[in-house]
Amino acid sequence: MEILGPLRRLVAGPDHRPPTAPSRRAHWFRLYGMPLGLLALVGTGFADAQYQQENRGMPDLLAGAVAFLILLPVVITVAGRPLTAWRVMYPMLFLNAFGQTGESWPWSPVHILAVLAVFAGLTFRADSAVIAWATALTVVPVFVFAARGNAWGAAVLLLAIALGGDLVSRRRRAQRELAEQAELTELEKARRAVLEERARIAREMHDVVAHHMSMIAVQAETAPYRVTGLPGPAGDEFASIATAARAALTDMRRLLGVLRSETDDTPLAPQPGLADLAELVAGAARAGMVVTLSGPGEALPAVPEAVGLAAYRIVQEALANAARHAPGGPVRVLVRALPETLVVEVRNGPGAGGPAGSLPGTGHGLTGMRERAELLGGSLTAGPDDGGYLVAARLPLTPGDA
Repeated sequence: MEILGPLRRLVAGPDHRPPTAPSRRAHWFRLYGMPLGLLALVGTGFADAQYQQENRGMPDLLAGAVAFLILLPVVITVAGRPLTAWRVMYPMLFLNAFGQTGESWPWSPVHILAVLAVFAGLTFRADSAVIAWATALTVVPVFVFAARGNAWGAAVLLLAIALGGDLVSRRRRAQRELAEQAELTELEKARRAVLEERARIAREMHDVVAHHMSMIAVQAETAPYRVTGLPGPAGDEFASIATAARAALTDMRRLLGVLRSETDDTPLAPQPGLADLAELVAGAARAGMVVTLSGPGEALPAVPEAVGLAAYRIVQEALANAARHAPGGPVRVLVRALPETLVVEVRNGPGAGGPAGSLPGTGHGLTGMRERAELLGGSLTAGPDDGGYLVAARLPLTPGDA
């Protein structure tokens, strides 16, 4: 039954954990307050043992054990375990009252103060239903062992503590929920700012880059019809330019779709991999580059998708750099798989305009290639090599390898 759920939590449920990130006030309390409090408890324990010996004739050892069991729940409460403290305290209300029926209060003053402290600590942290059950159970031994007038007064006091503790507990929970809601609001604002920036970038790319790429494709496609007497090889070159521009537009539209999406569930087309390197090299050759791939595409090893995509993009950027900075120079693409690493090398010789070693190394292309390799735990080096330029990447085939 739902009404018994809070009772089960009170009797056998998990205790409230102390805060994981204590405040500065809690730090000072642990540093200075707890040692002083423990010293006060030791003195109070000796006083209670003396009371038990003088008023109830308890032996020294038994009086000391009773005083320890009376004050132990207080220590547990201060340690941030109010449910555990109440469970230790509650049986002592019965055990320490047996045989004391002639007294108006069968508990010592120290025991009464300890019970009130533990009960208050519970009400400050528990929810309302648990507080209600704790209050009802705590007044039972009061009415069983105390005088009737004293029992009603104690019941009213416990009820007042329960109501006050419940108010404090509700206020604390409300503050915590408000803090969590404020944090969620800040996260949502940050997410919205990112989405707005992505949408702005998408608009700029669509209005500027995509427009110019579309114009290049249209001009290349219509050139054979607008320019009379165009040689056959030149027509083929224009057709190759148009095809490359259309492919770039397709990639651009896919990227714009990702940028405009508000979720990470955007359906993506299959990404290129090692199997597409042969077509990439063939396209570069059709564009006029002198480029070779070490072995046919079907002979390349099977690698994880992320590794294959990174290798493809690195070769793609390296070929673009070679065409831009060392036009006319020979380019050799080498891909080989070691036991735990995929090695990708793109080596180009000097172009018609001078040594390929003049290729700058501070552009976004090299930075992007290096970031792709490092994201997989690999590495990339780029620099002059025997009069040419070498881009070499080492990509781990298993996660965690460097």
